[in-house]
Amino acid sequence: MAGKRLLEQREKVERTRLYSPREALELLKELDGAGFDETVEAHIRLNVDPRKADQMVRGTLMLPHGTGKTRRVAVFAEGEKAREAEEAGADVIGSGDLADRIRNEGWMEFDVAVATPDQMRVVGQLGPILGPRGLMPNPKSGTVTMEIGKAVEDIKRGKVEYRVDRYGIIHAVLGKKSFDVDRLVENYFALREELVRARPAAVKGRYIKSVSLSTTMGPSVRVDPAVERE
Repeated sequence: MAGKRLLEQREKVERTRLYSPREALELLKELDGAGFDETVEAHIRLNVDPRKADQMVRGTLMLPHGTGKTRRVAVFAEGEKAREAEEAGADVIGSGDLADRIRNEGWMEFDVAVATPDQMRVVGQLGPILGPRGLMPNPKSGTVTMEIGKAVEDIKRGKVEYRVDRYGIIHAVLGKKSFDVDRLVENYFALREELVRARPAAVKGRYIKSVSLSTTMGPSVRVDPAVERE
């Protein structure tokens, strides 16, 4: 049935048309979906070569309306910083004990890992486990910090990390299908403007090559990459 539904959805999408972001999001919301609140995703191809250090596009941003998903946060901290993380709503807090749980028991029930700088001696040993999953704390993404409470609060409120993949594509969550169109549109443009701000100086010519929007179980809708605001 899912295959039939997807085919029916695709018939409603003009494959050769470049929709405006609002038109694309309105169409995705109108399509009959799955039996759960699907995630709305953006896939943005950039004119960059991620193999070159001066063309890596990576950072974080606060989506105006969050992602609609509560993210589970694991914190590596001790003492006062551990208490700060707990007050901010961290889901699990530890140090060597948490590292052992991940290493020895294969426990991975978290979406983001945050650490104080002094804990990187512990976290660094988990590189082969956390790295491939994109869960390794990193100063550039704000997940290695002494402001541990603020980091946890920001993540809980909808702060997201973006990073270009090896094909030059940014994959990002814009929210849930249940969001009204205005909220999804604002989240989209917040992401677009952040990527423009993060444009590497080494990149020449057109920066955003293509954009498509989709839902978890729905078809992809092509968007005009030149539209800056509506």
